[in-house]
Amino acid sequence: MKAFTIRGKLDGSVEEISTPEPKADEVRIKVAFVGICGSDLHYYFDGANGAFVVKEPLIPGHELSGTIDFDPSGQYLPGTPVTVHPSTLGKSEPGIEEQPHLWPGGGYLGSASTWPHTQGGMSEYLIMKRSSVRLLPTSLTLKTAALAEPLGVSLHAIAIAGGVSGKKVLVSGAGPIGILTVAAAKVGGATEIVATDLLPSPLARAKELGATGVIQIGQDQIPENYFDVVFECSGSAPGVSGAIAAARRAGIVVQVGMLASGNQAIAIAPLVSKELQLRGTFRFNNEVDQAIEVLSANPWISSAITHVYELGEAVAAFEMAKNSEQSGKVLVAL
Repeated sequence: MKAFTIRGKLDGSVEEISTPEPKADEVRIKVAFVGICGSDLHYYFDGANGAFVVKEPLIPGHELSGTIDFDPSGQYLPGTPVTVHPSTLGKSEPGIEEQPHLWPGGGYLGSASTWPHTQGGMSEYLIMKRSSVRLLPTSLTLKTAALAEPLGVSLHAIAIAGGVSGKKVLVSGAGPIGILTVAAAKVGGATEIVATDLLPSPLARAKELGATGVIQIGQDQIPENYFDVVFECSGSAPGVSGAIAAARRAGIVVQVGMLASGNQAIAIAPLVSKELQLRGTFRFNNEVDQAIEVLSANPWISSAITHVYELGEAVAAFEMAKNSEQSGKVLVAL
């Protein structure tokens, strides 16, 4: 089978590798679409995602859809449309028994955090545990279903915030996760949704997905002490400082974007004086199931997808996904 593999910084190509065979508790999926995530971009352009360095050929991709190719048990028939929960669980610890996505020692598709690396889905076929498979309704296309994983991230962030119904919401950073958070906030019943970004095109995509207002950083002012909930999706220190300033007294700031490792210069004093709650959010628990339902009921969310490339054009797809002015969510079709 063909797969896109990353061997190091700017070293990625389509290779021919052996087609895998599923074990008794596994299925083989014929992959249809794979989304390019920020972590995938780091692996390709930097050869590492934070502390996780590519040390062997890595197949990226954890946002995917496809059809069952072979299920040894016969539970799933060939051609059954599916997506997957991309995590493998670690070991539970006291206090987080109901939060398996936080258990240490787990893995994630397309990640160099484990050794051997956990290979991802940017390949013609993918082996998954049967328990990781999620069936898709007939109303949901495979293309749109590739958004289930990143939308799950946004839905989990909203759950961490305690919901957004009837609230004024700010989304800092209108990249793919930011615009999906805008859409999730719209579905969740927020009364006002304002998105910020440095560039005009991401803001236009945010408006298409439900933002009631947009603010271009450097040109417009963000209201201070105004928003009930702020979702910081830029993963930048200035973004965090701005989120803290924008939240109303006793408001909630949810840190969605991953900041670079090391110390960060953040204006945190208002966190104390306003009694804000700063909450972290990491991937998702089971929100991928909710994401499937939301996508099925709200097909307009598929407008987050701006480009689709063939597997042989994967390098061009990564270049486009890096260009936030031109692209929202970029998919690779297999």
